[in-house]
Amino acid sequence: MEPFLQLLSETWFGFLKAAWFTVQMTATSLVIAIIIGLAFAFFRISHSKILVGIAKVYIIVIRGTPLILQIMVLYFGITKIIMLSDFWAGSLALAIHNGAYIAEIFRGTIQSIDKGQMEAARSLGMKYSLAMRRIIMPQAFKRAIPPLGNQFIIGLKDSSLVGLIGYNELYLASQSTAARTFLQFEAYSIAGLYYLILVLFFTFILYKVERRLDVGKGAVSS
Repeated sequence: MEPFLQLLSETWFGFLKAAWFTVQMTATSLVIAIIIGLAFAFFRISHSKILVGIAKVYIIVIRGTPLILQIMVLYFGITKIIMLSDFWAGSLALAIHNGAYIAEIFRGTIQSIDKGQMEAARSLGMKYSLAMRRIIMPQAFKRAIPPLGNQFIIGLKDSSLVGLIGYNELYLASQSTAARTFLQFEAYSIAGLYYLILVLFFTFILYKVERRLDVGKGAVSS
C-alpha cells in the first residue's frame, strides 16, 4: 500500500492533467458523434433506399469491427492525406465509432414518438421538416438523454485505446509512469482509480439531469 500512496502523491498532477485530456477528447468526440449519429438516424428513417443503405452499411461496419482497428485505420490512413494531431485523430475515431451507436439511439427515440403527433401536425398544415423540428425532435432528444449519457461513459473508457497512437490520456500516462518507476501494478491502479472517479462523477451528473428532466422512464437503448 505504501508504494501506491507514494507514487500517487508524486504523480497526481501528471495523472490529473491526463484525466483532463481524456475528458476533453471524450466530450469533443461525443459532440461530433451526435452530429454524425443524428444525420445517419435521419438516413435510416428516410424513404430513400440509397440513404437507408448507406446508413445500414455504416452502422454494420462500425459496430462489426473493433474500435482499435478503426483508430489505426483512421490515424494511418487519413494522415497520409492530411496531417492530424493525436487529439483530433483520436477524437474523430471515437466520434465515428460512437456515431453508429448514437444513430440507432436517435432512430429509436424518433420512432418511439407517437405517429399521431406527426399526422396531427401535418393536418394543420405544418411542413414535415417544421413538425420534426418543433414537435418530434424535442421529445426525441429528451428521451435520448439517458442512452447518450451512457454512451459518453462508454466513450470515456474507450478513450484509453487512443493512447496507442501517442495521445497523452490516462492509459498512456500510466504506461509512462510504469516504465519510469517499474511500479507497474501501482501505476495502472492509479489510472484505474482516476477512471473510476471520472465514471462515478459523470454518472452522478447524468442521474441528476435525468431526475431534473424526468426522462428516466423514456430511455431508449441502442
